[in-house]
Amino acid sequence: MTRIVAGTAGGRSLVVPSTGTRPTSDRVREALFSRLEHLGLLDGTAVLDLFAGSGALGLEAASRGAASVVLVDHAKAAVTALRRNVSALGLPGVSVVPERALPYLQRRRPEPALDLVLLDPPYELAEEDLAHVLTALHAHLAPEAVVVVERSARSPEPCWPDGDTALHRQEERRYGETVLWFAAP
Repeated sequence: MTRIVAGTAGGRSLVVPSTGTRPTSDRVREALFSRLEHLGLLDGTAVLDLFAGSGALGLEAASRGAASVVLVDHAKAAVTALRRNVSALGLPGVSVVPERALPYLQRRRPEPALDLVLLDPPYELAEEDLAHVLTALHAHLAPEAVVVVERSARSPEPCWPDGDTALHRQEERRYGETVLWFAAP
């Protein structure tokens, strides 16, 4: 069972799509959000959750004080689960966008700037496709933003964009079969 770990909705269960997603474990989410709270990246922030699945990451951020959270996924089952979870939790400032990540970023206006971007793409997403999404993110980031990419521990490090759209790797955290990559503009 997937649930919100802490905050105003702590302990509440989430609907998870029956196929096509692998929600971030409670242990990994707890560690991730402890780190983000330590960095002061939750209270009052603008958050984007790409490849949202059940919305566990973005909804955790909303539960812990994010001012706005946009949950983006294109899979029909994921969008249905996202809408049910948003409705059931009733957290303010949360919206669902039924779209693929790259087209969403290409059409999104750069304001408001994003303070935190959470990406948990499907393991089968090609590294080149992930690199395109990471490159498109740059125009939307606040100067002190943090980007977190969750991948399988067997996946290579993401190809961070350089030049005018650069993202710089800050750290890597491993939790069993999961690795979290932290980057900043």
